Amino acid sequence: MSSTYGENLKLTIFGQSHSPAIGVTVEGIPAGEKVDLDELQRFLNRRAPGQNAWSTPRKEADAPEILSGLVNGYTCGAPLTAIIRNTNTRSQDYANLVLTPRPGHADYTAEVKYGGYQDRAGGGHFSGRLTAPLCIAGGICLQILAREGITVVSRIASIAGISDAGELSGPTAEKEFPVVSEARGEQMRAAIARAREEGDSVGGVIECAVFGAPAGLGDPMFGGMENRIAAAVFGIPAVKGIEFGAGFGVSALRGSEDNDAFSVENGRVVTETNRCGGILGGITDGMPIVFRAAFKPTPSIARGQQSVNLQNMTQETLTVTGRHDPCIVPRAVPCVEAAAAVAVYDAYLSRKKEMR
Repeated sequence: MSSTYGENLKLTIFGQSHSPAIGVTVEGIPAGEKVDLDELQRFLNRRAPGQNAWSTPRKEADAPEILSGLVNGYTCGAPLTAIIRNTNTRSQDYANLVLTPRPGHADYTAEVKYGGYQDRAGGGHFSGRLTAPLCIAGGICLQILAREGITVVSRIASIAGISDAGELSGPTAEKEFPVVSEARGEQMRAAIARAREEGDSVGGVIECAVFGAPAGLGDPMFGGMENRIAAAVFGIPAVKGIEFGAGFGVSALRGSEDNDAFSVENGRVVTETNRCGGILGGITDGMPIVFRAAFKPTPSIARGQQSVNLQNMTQETLTVTGRHDPCIVPRAVPCVEAAAAVAVYDAYLSRKKEMR
């Protein structure tokens, strides 16, 4: 399984949903970078399960144990490895999935690729639980980027077709439900509650913005900033699409409507609009990097679904048990920030090398 990302900053995520621990190894962080573990824990708490009515009841502390790479609160240049111990697993809830795959999950495709050797409990390595170590790496990158004047913020843009109001101009991290409009957020929470009551689930969209990223990050073709960010974001289970700037909406515009006019402000080149999302030709232009990621509804639902018995190849009705989020979107907000931070910091390290 390929669970490694990065060019200058290389991270490898390991573990399974119900294994003794999950974790990450990060290589490439320069020595001397301060890591505030309390701040990192606050960031991880935003993703942690079992905290409210719209998340899974599974409770995990998600407290990282740093095994290497950190000395007296500073990186030492060695690979940084951290783990989170799994303490609240119920593997018996997944016993019926050995022969009957869940629709919408990786159960069937993992069976095709890995046969009977894969870990099915909780989704194994395919589980959203693996976003916790991603958030360890991303949370550290966020701290380093902040010292360079680069901030990453995000919000729930929509859930179940209900869109947030206003613009994403600052952080929503301090909010229990990260939206700009509290009224729209209440409508989204009501939609999640209805889906839960009906044994179903809903999806949504997360918008993310990176402020302060300098012009010149990224490369053309396959090393573009869109490519780098998309590769990291698609490492989050349930992501089914990503768009930058005006996204698919540009297909309905004329060039005169889509092009961002250049101007000069305080001695630097800026654009008067930002339909390109801060990226031209794969390279940042100095304006905010803006993108949105679409999340599908949680596939584990209480309603009966049609599946097949892989042993006798007959159709069966599957009822999924266990503990699952009726909507993964609220807990995925920090995961998107983490993925963006990892991608931007990796590109930032490349740019520093080029300018030496």
